[in-house]
Amino acid sequence: MPPSVPAAGFGGILRALRNPNYGLYTAGNAVSLIGTWMQRIAVGWLAWQLTGSGAWLGAIAFADLFPTVLVGPFAGAVADRWDRLRVTKVSQALAMLQAITLFVLTWFDLMTIELLFALTVALGVIAGFNQPARLALIPSLVRRQDLSAAVAINSIIFNSARFVGPAVAGLMIVTGGVAAAFAVNALSFVFFLVALARIRLPAEPPAPPRARSSLFRDVGDGIRYTASHQGIAPMMILLIVVCLCVRPVVELLPGFAAAVFASGAGGLAVLTSTIGAGAVLGGLWLARRTEPGGLTGIALGNTLVLSLALLAFVATDRWWVAIPALGILGACMVVTGVGTQTLLQLSVAAEMRGRVLSLYGVIFRGGPALGALAVGVASERFGLRIPLAASAGVAVLAWIWTWSGRARIIRALEPESHAE
Repeated sequence: MPPSVPAAGFGGILRALRNPNYGLYTAGNAVSLIGTWMQRIAVGWLAWQLTGSGAWLGAIAFADLFPTVLVGPFAGAVADRWDRLRVTKVSQALAMLQAITLFVLTWFDLMTIELLFALTVALGVIAGFNQPARLALIPSLVRRQDLSAAVAINSIIFNSARFVGPAVAGLMIVTGGVAAAFAVNALSFVFFLVALARIRLPAEPPAPPRARSSLFRDVGDGIRYTASHQGIAPMMILLIVVCLCVRPVVELLPGFAAAVFASGAGGLAVLTSTIGAGAVLGGLWLARRTEPGGLTGIALGNTLVLSLALLAFVATDRWWVAIPALGILGACMVVTGVGTQTLLQLSVAAEMRGRVLSLYGVIFRGGPALGALAVGVASERFGLRIPLAASAGVAVLAWIWTWSGRARIIRALEPESHAE
């Protein structure tokens, strides 16, 4: 008899949340992420207020995201060596201190663009160590059969916060100022730290003894493993192009709200929340899937739609065109990102999980940083729309190359479904 297949729908989501540790993690993470998105919007708006410069806006996004490129590979090796839960706790406490510092400097009118840049770099370094530990921690919180749903739930939570956080931040900026958003974010970390403190992981069997290599060698081994994998390598290359060429639009939305749509902080909240709403719908749709079979084709197909949606957004200054385009962009962004991460989690060797996921994190955070910086600088001469349109065209070309080798990629990432 063929193996039983779980019923389609939202049963997988409920089953994943019934894992006690994962339920605690998700509850605390949800509150913290709302605060994080409030701060990201507040930082972008504060940078625009301080300078009115697209180049500085790109530089702040670069400072937020690019440190992951430098520390991410080492953080992945750390996640494969050290207690991932402890690394997560320490990084969250440091991020809370950064939010408190932002609040104090802004409240007392001591903030400058240089200080904002430096504090954003500090948070980027913290996030660089946090991300691979958190991603690699997820399989320890759920059963293997719930892993796909757990990854999708993480994305739903993240993008629900992308919807709620900017909406609250826009209201708070208008009524209470930017400092209020920083204060709420600092408070949100308390909820997550309490949840993390209550997680109890089962004792793992001792790992087989092996020669202790240097941290640099561990990093090199992770890079070589990723580059030689017939499925992981091409998906990572496509992810690099998408993150460099398409995702920077999120970091540059303050410029679009002010310069293209002339809509202020309220318009910025609408634009960012629209991406978040689309992303939640995309995550819910993906979480309904109970089997990973066919996920590679779904991730690749949504990459093309994602690039075309960006072209539609930058081609208009009309809300009735821009809002649907951003909604589609948000949905496809999640389906592509979650699909890729799920395929990595399920196909990577366990001893390489932290390092491979750290490279995923490097690309996911560092790519938009470089892209936002490049587009921000180019916008000083060409405006925001032309550079992003050219970037979307590059993404379409990369999709054509990856799609042509999809059979080989599917064999490497989905051997069981391919055999069927």
